[in-house]
This record gives sequence, C-alpha cells and structure tokens, in this order.
Amino acid sequence: MEKTKKRISSPQIIILGFATVILAGTLILMLPFSTQDGSGATFADALFTATSATCVTGLVVQDTATYWSGFGQAVLLLLIQIGGMGVVTVTVLISILSGKKIGLKERSTIQEAISAPQVGGIIRFTGFIVKMTIIFEFVGALLMMPVFCSDFGFPKGVWYAVFHSISAFCNAGFDLMGIRGEFSSLTGYSSHPLINVVIMLLIIIGGIGFLTWEDIKNHRHHFRKYRMQSKVALTTAAVLIVFPAIYFFFGEFAGLSGGERILNSLFQSVTTRTAGFNTADLAAMTETGIGIMIVLMLIGGSPGSTAGGMKTTTFAVMLSTTFSVFRRREHTSFFGRRISVDVVRNAAAILTMYAVICLTNGFIISRIEGLPMTACLFESASAIGTVGLTVGITTKLGLLSRTLLILSMYIGRVGGLTLIFSALSGNKGNTAKLPQDKMTVG
Repeated sequence: MEKTKKRISSPQIIILGFATVILAGTLILMLPFSTQDGSGATFADALFTATSATCVTGLVVQDTATYWSGFGQAVLLLLIQIGGMGVVTVTVLISILSGKKIGLKERSTIQEAISAPQVGGIIRFTGFIVKMTIIFEFVGALLMMPVFCSDFGFPKGVWYAVFHSISAFCNAGFDLMGIRGEFSSLTGYSSHPLINVVIMLLIIIGGIGFLTWEDIKNHRHHFRKYRMQSKVALTTAAVLIVFPAIYFFFGEFAGLSGGERILNSLFQSVTTRTAGFNTADLAAMTETGIGIMIVLMLIGGSPGSTAGGMKTTTFAVMLSTTFSVFRRREHTSFFGRRISVDVVRNAAAILTMYAVICLTNGFIISRIEGLPMTACLFESASAIGTVGLTVGITTKLGLLSRTLLILSMYIGRVGGLTLIFSALSGNKGNTAKLPQDKMTVG
C-alpha cells in the first residue's frame, strides 16, 4: 500500500520561511564581527534583534548604531528588506532571476503571502512589487541624502539615507541615530520638515498595500474604479492619520512651536501604525495619548503591505458590521457592495486574537516585571502590531518577557490566521450542522 505524500501547505511555507530567515539572521548576528566590540551578540540578544528586523518591528534590546558593527547593521537591513517585501516574494524573485520556472504551487503561495485576489498574473505582479519597492526606497534615500551627508559626512550620510529609507518603507523603525544618544530614534529631527515628510510618506506608501499601488498606477485619480479593498484601505488609513493627529495637536505637545507641533502630531499618528520611529518623548505623553497609540498599533497597516497589525480592512469590516447591527441591516457593506459572511468571521477572529494576545502579554509582563500596566500593554501592542515603539522598558525586561515579545512579533508578521491555517492544514472541517438554538447577547 503506497503512502500518500504529505504536501506542505502555503501557510506552512510562509511561516517556515520566516522562521528560517530569523534563525539564519540570529546565527550571523552572533558572529564576532557583527558587533562593534568584536565579541558577538548573545543568542538571546541576536534572536530578539533578528526577529524584530525580519518581522519589521523595530523593538531592540541593544542600540543599533552603537552596538552593531557596519556588517551587523548591513545584516539587519537585509533582514528588514526580506521581511518587508516578504520571504516568499524575495524567494520568487531569486528564482525568476536564476531562470527557474515558477509552478502553480509556488504561484499559490505567492498569492497567499501578498493577499492577492487571484493566481493569474501573480508573477507579473511580483515584478511590479519589486520594481516599485526599489523606486520608492531609492527616491527616499536620494531626498534624505543631502541632510544626512551634511550632518555625518559623505560616506556615512549615504549609508544613513539608504538605511533609514529602507527601514521607513518597510515599516521597520530601526534607526542609526544612537550616536547622538542611545535609543533616541529621530527625536533630533523633530523640527526638520524634509526628514519628517519623507519618512512619513515612505511609511504610508509601504503600508497601504501592494494591490492599492496597482490601483493608483492603473486608475490614478479615478477612485470609483479602484478595487473595494483599495477604497476601504485608503479611506480607513486617511481617517486613522487625520483624527489621531488632531488629538495629538490639541492634547499633546503643548510646549512646542506651531510648525513643530504640526510635524510631531502628524508623525506620531503615521508612525504608530507599525513604523516604529518617533520624534517625541513617548514617556512624557499622557495616558490618553498612550491609549490612542495602543489602539493604532493594534490596527496597523493594510493587507499585502510591508506593515503589520490586524490591518485597516479588519478594523473597517468590524466597524461597518457594528453599524449594520445598529441599523438592523442583514449584511456588512462598503461603497454599495456587500461583504461576505466569511470575511466578517475572519475579521472577528483576527480582532479577537490580537486583543487577547495583547492583553495576556501585558498582564503577564506587568506581573512578573513589576512594571505599570499601561507601559506593558504598550510594549505588547507594539510587538504584536510589529510597530517597534517603546516607552523605554524593552531593555529592562527579563528572558520570559522577551520571549513573549518574540512570539508576538512573529505572529504579528506572518499573521495569526496563517499560523492557525498552517496548524489545521490537514483538517477539512466538519460540514454537518448542529441544531440551532437562541441566545441573547448584549
């Protein structure tokens, strides 16, 4: 009797791909020449940093500029680029360049990885993603180069421009500004319009989703012709940038001048949804501001983008479903189109998963570390949302707390549903229906 070959599913390929890259990055960062002192990083520090870079999070336990050597920083940038574009996308790119034929299985995996609606044209679309990524990162680096070259000299200025452009576009939040003060991020440029605007645009472009890029390219200002996903992603992203920025302007940063206050308000509103840079002292913000940032971090960017989080479309679907219930309408809808029940169920599962993981980790870290609950929830949301912002407690955490954050970053990048579908790939489900009964909620 022949044994049936067990095929690896697309979700399993995605999670194994990310795990492999993280492990490889960890081993390289442990090499003596990866750190400036020549001793190499410990396994715990290397694993945390490699996970944070590959999952484009930005949480660090060692200052990137002062701890890692030039080689170590280059490794981190490579991990960020792979994590931002997606392990599968990079693998397919290498296969295309080497002339290898891409089969149906590989095309299906790409579709899963970048949240594409169909397999047809997926290779062409992958090429489009790579081309646009190179263009945006190159232009971003070119715009920031004069400023960084003026501040740090030509060779280092070029490197800083490239590093921060890729880090911003991939929504990673890693920076090299520790030479001005450890873990200072971009606080030294809080009043610099060019750096603020370029970084914000890179974050937004990287976080709106690859399919949205294609709609913008094909239909430009004809918004009605966009896919519904693009319409929802753009509309939700705009709302989540404008309204929090208004609160930050009036509720925080009161001591800043008018122009600097506008820049800081907009920057914190943009960066909070998975980018991880900061131009303000987050520890000095009010608890209301911290609470708003926690919500924004959990929401994150759009599907099929370099950003993490539960995604703007998940948040929009749950919000629309809530309004549908209030108005006693049977279906969730956007722009005159009905959303399927499966999409609503998936959105509910993702939202519940992110909330539970965030709260559970926050409770555990607060209890075992003896730290304030708000700070621990902020750290937990930053990890699961792959953001990288911190109120300054990351370096103080013990091994168990760091392990929880590593797992959260990994789940946040590969996607909770991807992990579940991977674990249950052999389970076809039970189509039998149980007897129906009534229950009151609310």
